[in-house]
Amino acid sequence: MAGTRGNPTRMELTKQKKKLLSATRGHKLLKDKRDELVRQFMDLIKENMELRLKVEKGIKNANMEFAIARAGMSEQVLNTALMASKKSLNINQGVKNVMSVDIPTFSTNDEISGNDIYSYGYAFTAGDSLSTVFEDMLKLAEVEKSCQLMATEIEKTRRRVNALEHVIIPEAMENIKYITMKLDENERSTQIRLMKVKDMMVQQAVEERRVQDGL
Repeated sequence: MAGTRGNPTRMELTKQKKKLLSATRGHKLLKDKRDELVRQFMDLIKENMELRLKVEKGIKNANMEFAIARAGMSEQVLNTALMASKKSLNINQGVKNVMSVDIPTFSTNDEISGNDIYSYGYAFTAGDSLSTVFEDMLKLAEVEKSCQLMATEIEKTRRRVNALEHVIIPEAMENIKYITMKLDENERSTQIRLMKVKDMMVQQAVEERRVQDGL
């Protein structure tokens, strides 16, 4: 692999070793994060499927009750009942952090005017059924959005893990190998030069001794 090897110096070797150590630690942390995100994502997928079935069943029951109410009431009375609710609903949005992912949370506050939650006419429609299923619908919206955010974070973490595993770590290892090899070559070359210089100095000393001895 062709990497940015830099100058074959001991300082550069130390730098590459620190880079490799940091990348290895980061790879492990990100891999653990990815695995935990996937685990929680699968739990959310299961919860999402259960909630969706529950909501669909609740809406189906409410539609049946509306059909029954429509059959037993005049259209004018039914329309009046639908428009006469004494209950208002406020939805509060919050955020919780899960593995560095900001997950939305929803809660409701009911405001009731008068003595009854529903007007007399509305009580004979499917208002109760819709009120019951609404909490599940709100939870379903929360879980589905959480799944989307989790999936995005999983993909981002997966790309970072792959970059460390297949690019950064191998590149650092290759650089360390290259620099170490070059330093060894330089050290051997230095030793050879020193040995040659030593041989030359010895030879020179021998020649000088011969001259002094008149040989």
